[in-house]
Order: sequence, then C-alpha cells, then structure tokens
Amino acid sequence: MAEPTESPDSGPLAAAARSDHSPWNWLLVIPIVVPLLTPLYNHDAPRLWGFPTFYWLQFAFIILGVATTSVVYRMTRRPRPATVRTASDPAPAGPAASREDDTDE
Repeated sequence: MAEPTESPDSGPLAAAARSDHSPWNWLLVIPIVVPLLTPLYNHDAPRLWGFPTFYWLQFAFIILGVATTSVVYRMTRRPRPATVRTASDPAPAGPAASREDDTDE
C-alpha cells in the first residue's frame, strides 16, 4: 500500500511560514461584536436628522468596521524591501511624463 505523502501546506515548514498571528488581529473582533449588542439600538430616540437610532447606528457600525480594518491592515502589513535606483534605470512613466510631451504645442 502506498504511504500517504504530506502536502506542501502541512508540516513544520508550513506552520513556520505563516505570519498572520498578530495581536492586532484581535481588533477585528470589535466590528463583529458591537452590532450584536442590541441594547445599543433597541430604542427610537435619539433621532439624527429624523432617522431613528437603529438606522443611523448601522452607518456608524460600517464606519467602525472600515476604521478597524484599516488600522489592522496598516499595523500588520510587511514593509516593502528598499529598491536602489541606478543611473541606467529609466525614469518611471506616469502623469508627469505625459505632461512634458504635451508642451510641444
């Protein structure tokens, strides 16, 4: 009978390669748990521009989720490796390069 082979995703090397275990990831629990706290919006007042608490608080939850996700992303991303530009490297083509070509008029 053939012996089972390990996939590249299992084993000690795969566990060492994972780097998503950051304490910053625990902040992502906040936008999940806060909307589940129904006493926060289980009433009609206060109203904001005529909207009951339930409706405008849903928008606040969206903003909370976006802000939390942005903070976690910025705090857990890896820094880019520095690149050294040499004199033989061509200049990057971008909006500035296209504006210089338009000055021939």
